Amino acid sequence: MATFASGSNDRKGMDILTKIVLPVFRRRQRQMEQFAEQTADIQRKELRELLSIAEHTEWGVKYDFRSIRSYEQFAQRIPLQSYEDLKGDITRMINGEKNILWPSVVRWYARSSGTTNDKSKFIPVTKDILRGCHYKGGFDCVALYLENNPESRFFSRKGLILGGSHSPSPLNREAHYGDLSAVLLQNLNPLVNLVRVPDKKIILMDEWESKIKAVVETTWREDVNSLSGVPSWMLVLIKEILRKAGKEYLTDVWPNLEVFFHGGISFEPYRDQYKSLIPTDRMHYMETYNASEGFFGIQSDLSDPGLLMMPDYGIFYEFIPIHEVGSDNPTVIPLEAVETNKNYAMVITTSGGLWRYQIGDTVRFISLHPHKFIISGRTKHYINAFGEELMVDNADKALQMACRQTGSRVREYTAAPLFMLDKAKGLHQWFIEFEKLPASLDEFASLLDQYLQSLNSDYEAKRYKDISLQPLQIIVARAGVFYEWLKGKGKLGGQHKIPRLSNDRQHIEELLVLNG
Repeated sequence: MATFASGSNDRKGMDILTKIVLPVFRRRQRQMEQFAEQTADIQRKELRELLSIAEHTEWGVKYDFRSIRSYEQFAQRIPLQSYEDLKGDITRMINGEKNILWPSVVRWYARSSGTTNDKSKFIPVTKDILRGCHYKGGFDCVALYLENNPESRFFSRKGLILGGSHSPSPLNREAHYGDLSAVLLQNLNPLVNLVRVPDKKIILMDEWESKIKAVVETTWREDVNSLSGVPSWMLVLIKEILRKAGKEYLTDVWPNLEVFFHGGISFEPYRDQYKSLIPTDRMHYMETYNASEGFFGIQSDLSDPGLLMMPDYGIFYEFIPIHEVGSDNPTVIPLEAVETNKNYAMVITTSGGLWRYQIGDTVRFISLHPHKFIISGRTKHYINAFGEELMVDNADKALQMACRQTGSRVREYTAAPLFMLDKAKGLHQWFIEFEKLPASLDEFASLLDQYLQSLNSDYEAKRYKDISLQPLQIIVARAGVFYEWLKGKGKLGGQHKIPRLSNDRQHIEELLVLNG
């Protein structure tokens, strides 16, 4: 077992600190309990405050924010926005102009390239959204975790944060940018560093592979009890930690480990791998939804996969039914009008200066009192070549079910349609890198297809008697090919993700060429 830098007396003292800190979170815990009945009122208040704060900005004058008295007026007056619509104004803000989308000069920008586009987006990170949204979300994660785990010793040991792969860099003399995690760490209260590893200069290193080595060297002997990061990249780090320590299980290195705060991609394809490396019932997994544009949801009950939508973070939410995305005049509804079990594209208005901004993520609500949802995918990341409307959450769940049935494990995957000569027919081609291969690939493919049908009625209808969709096809990827693909695009680590589903074949064709 690894030795630790702090002695037992220090740890006992820090346990007392955890108990001392608990009351700080209790008031907020009570506030969040009111969300079930007060969300609509909270959201209307958020919209009024956003409009009031920005009424003297260029946008506030242009759309006469001061005279807006209702949600209906707001929706009628301000058009839906994409990044391209806002790009010109954001560029002016980067160059030092103030009071355009939000009051004052904005010095920080989160670079977000997404998963499909190599061009960078620079999302304004104002002081308001930094403190009232991103940091508030981090505080609430701990508040909810402690409420669910009253015996936790969260502050008694160290938390390991695996953040972005780019340190903050100057855009010009007026502004800096970085991955969201880098921007957050750069502006973090120094007191947080007392319970966090690794050192900031390591976590902000640019080169991903060098950073992983440095993180391993400086943390494997620490007494770590919490992890925060993207599941795929944290798994890379865990395996390097185990290799360094010469251990099979992470509990042999960090015996006090109790929670992993994860986000960025679905945890389902990785859940069984984590359980095999951390074989203890004392380990908890808590999902968060913190994007460059804002912090939107937290898993408030670890037995419930739904994320609690956070209504008081300086964000006003709207939603577009998924089948209307891209249409000239889509239906747009506020949070109070959503229904369960329908896929929506999310639209946000934020204290970061984004007005009716189409973020590109899709969600499905599973509860309305309070509002709880799951992230179902991206507006560009689904397959609907034959009317099947296959979403990422369907794919993740079906893969997990097939893996459990066959005893196999998936490391990474992507899928795309493959059209037959008759363009009305085709199949889904899956490119999968296995951690552990199934005994029979044919059986795995058949099970995956069956589970997809059980999870998605549209997919099931198109598979009926092979009328539109033929049985899916699996191509086994060689080990490391997805890693090489991301590395070739300069997208190792941090918030960079594999595009799981695509309606075209650009990504899968690049991967197939690289696969040899």
